[in-house]
Formats: sequence, structure tokens, C-alpha cells
Amino acid sequence: MANSIRFRLWLAATVSILIALAVAGVGLRYLFELNVERRVVSELTVDLNDLIGATAYGPDGRLSVQAALTDPRFSIPLSGHYWQVEDVGSGTLVRSRSLWDATLALPTHGTSGELREFKEFKGPDGELAIAVERMVTDADGRSFRAIVAENHRGVELAVSEYVRDLAPALILLALALMAAFFIQITVGLAPLEGLRVAVRNVIAQRAARLDVAAPSEVQPLADEINRLLDAQEKALARARSRATDLAHGLKTPLQVLSADIRALRKKGETSLADEIEKSTAAIRRHVERELARARLAPGVSAKAFCRIRETAAGVIAVVKRTPGGEQLSFKVEIADDLMASIDEGDLSEILGNLVENAVRYAKSEVRVAASATSGGVVIAVADDGPGIPEADRQSALSRGVQLDSKGGSSGLGLAIVSDIVEAYGGRLDMANANPGLVVSISLPRHH
Repeated sequence: MANSIRFRLWLAATVSILIALAVAGVGLRYLFELNVERRVVSELTVDLNDLIGATAYGPDGRLSVQAALTDPRFSIPLSGHYWQVEDVGSGTLVRSRSLWDATLALPTHGTSGELREFKEFKGPDGELAIAVERMVTDADGRSFRAIVAENHRGVELAVSEYVRDLAPALILLALALMAAFFIQITVGLAPLEGLRVAVRNVIAQRAARLDVAAPSEVQPLADEINRLLDAQEKALARARSRATDLAHGLKTPLQVLSADIRALRKKGETSLADEIEKSTAAIRRHVERELARARLAPGVSAKAFCRIRETAAGVIAVVKRTPGGEQLSFKVEIADDLMASIDEGDLSEILGNLVENAVRYAKSEVRVAASATSGGVVIAVADDGPGIPEADRQSALSRGVQLDSKGGSSGLGLAIVSDIVEAYGGRLDMANANPGLVVSISLPRHH
């Protein structure tokens, strides 16, 4: 999971969304608090104007408030809503009943007529409060200072309710954005699935190159892979050509050695002839194996296919004319339209080796059958001979190994078959029947 591009992108998007929404939540709370404080200041300003209008100096020069403010909260002790008028000259205070014995202690006086706001100062109960203040001077030059204040608790309560309503909305928005980002990332990475399928087709030899329209960001990578595949195909072609040339070049010296072996036998040097013949046989086995393997390479069979029944019939027709094949009966149980994704020459090589081995050990019958499966095609070659002990089956696939002393075999048949089947992404299995041995190969099916 940690190596998944989708998970990394989604995790980065999730962290970004959570950080952004957290910052947005803090910002919205701050803006809402400012808006509430602005509304409170606006309401306090209205009350302040009413207070100033109700304040006057009496005939005796004393300051008085002729009519109390209509809001009943100004009459309830420590209600959180207060007003106060101060005679600047004498220091006389006229206060709302809500102040009780406390006073509104604001900083120094402002200029006459100036409206001043105090959004955070300590009120009479020790809590933060909001206040508006204005200095007023009458025609006689007398000045008084009017103050209206409200406890900040109301602002905090409104902000708390707002945050309580905002939090679920932000959580829901975060979930929606994370889901949207996941969908966006999935859709954005979907073209990579086509590239993966194209690579899998190359590995399975269903295609020789990446035949896919990749996104512009990934297309250069696909182009480089195609160039790599082209270079690999050319290198393999050169390697196959050199291997074939080498194998063919060894054939002539081997033929000369065979003639020398015969000459030595005529002279009575049988021991020396046997040693040379054994070495020559080993060289010949390697040459035959490399010639068979040189024909195989990734991409050669990408578009190859053949009809299994026709190929099997051709192989059996040849084997029937051999001394061993003339004494046996052959059964072919393959549908006419069943095809496999393999070169016809390679399938002939496979069936030729398997049928020849079956003929060597069969008592009366050799059967070749094929059937389609969900994963491809399974071809089975069975005989009614003695079979192979389970402990010897793996050894039968090793190069140059013979499990009996019968002549005429290099011991390379099953090993070559295994090489070819593996080159096509297939599998070779062996199992004893009652009687005989069944060798099965699985190959890709051609549709």
C-alpha cells in the first residue's frame, strides 16, 4: 500500500484538504466573530445616541439622565448591559442600575464628538466587554462622557453556536472532497491500466510491442520501452544467428570425428573409439539443444498460431513410417477448429519429441488429445507403456539424461519440449496412467 501511487496521491490530497479546511474553519470563525462584534457595536451606538439625547445639565449645573434607556437589561444588576455618564469637570457619575456599585473604567478621554470603540476591556464583573464612548460638549462649554457597554459573553456564545453548526459542514465537505479526489485520481490513473495490459501482452508474447495510446505524460516512457523491445529483438536475432552458425559449424567436425571413430574401430582401437564416440555424442546433444533453443525468443511467437489437429496429424504421419511406429495404433482426439498461439514449427517440434518418446515405450497404442480450458489449451500425449517412476520424472527433463538403455535417443527430447513450452509461457506436466505415461503441455489459446 505504501508503494501505491494512488494511495500516495490520495494521502497527500487528504492531508492538504484537512489542513485547508482547518485553516478555513479558523478564518471563518474569526470573520464571524468580527461580524458579530461589528453588529454589537452598531447596536451599542444606537443606545449611546439615545443616552446622549437623554443626558442634560440641570439649572443647578448637575448632570442628569432625564429618561432611562428602554432596554430592561440596563435595569438588572450585572446583567451584562451597562451605561454610564461622567461629568468631565466634576467627575460626577450617573450609572445604569445594572452597574450597581461598579464603574466602567475606560482609558483616557477622546476628543469631543469622537466615537470610540473598545472591543475588549474588563467590565464590572471582571469579564471582557465591548463598549462605545463619546465625549459631548454643550453650548456652555461643559463636557460629559457617555459610555454604553455589553458583556463579551454574548459574542462568545454566538461564535460557539456558529462553530458548532460549522464543524459538521466542514467534516462533510472534507469527506466529499476526499471522495472526489479519490475518484479523480482513479480516473487520472486509469490509462496506466491500459499500459499494464500492453506490457502483460508483451510478456505473454501476444504482442511484440506496446500497442497502447498512453497519456502524453507516459507516452515517452512507452516509446522508450518500444525502442528497447526493438533493440532486444535485433540483439536476439543476432544471437540466434550466431548460435545457429556455431552449431552448424560444429556439424562438419563432428562428421569427421564420426569417420575417425569408424576408422579406429576397423583398426581394433575400440576402447579409444568408444571414448571419442561418447565425447562426440555429448557435443552433438549440446548442438541439437542449442539449435532448438536458438529458434525461440521473446516476441517471435507474438502473432503465431496454428491448428493443433493438422499439426498433430502431420507429425503422426511421419512417425508411422518409422520402424517403431509401424507396429502401433495412433488415436487423435482433437477438434478441427481448436487453435493454439504457437508457431506451427515449434508445435511440430514439441509433438515430434513427445510422440517419438511415446512410441519408444508404448506397447500397442499412442493417443494425442487436446482440449480448451479457461486458461488456454492443454495437449496430452499418452502411451500404454511402463511409465516413469515419480522419483525419475524431474530427471527426465534434464539435458542428456536417458532413463533406460534403449538406443536411438539423445536424451534431449523432453528437455527441448520444456524449453519451447516455457518460451511460450506454458507448462509441462507428467503423470503415470494405468497403464503408461501421460505428458501434458499447456499453451495459450488463439481466439
